[in-house]
Amino acid sequence: MNLIAHDIIIRPVITEKSSRLMELNKYSFEVHLSANKIQVRKAIEEIFKVKVTAVHILNIHPKPKRVGAFIGKTRSWKKAIVSLAPGERIDFFEGASI
Repeated sequence: MNLIAHDIIIRPVITEKSSRLMELNKYSFEVHLSANKIQVRKAIEEIFKVKVTAVHILNIHPKPKRVGAFIGKTRSWKKAIVSLAPGERIDFFEGASI
């Protein structure tokens, strides 16, 4: 399956835990369900022009949710945690005022 870089990387995952990981030069992304570590590494290096040292991939399983009498599940998705070389950075909040 030929995916381009912007199809592989869906969005950054911004949570409290991922914010703590950013201080350690590790960034979290939601990635395509069929993407592997090699594809994620090449996509991150191509999009953000950084050097990736490691990629860890997690499959996030659906959780049961209930709204009144209706029972369902959240969607399943794939998360990649990308470690960058020392001195490299990805700025998600460029120009954002807090």
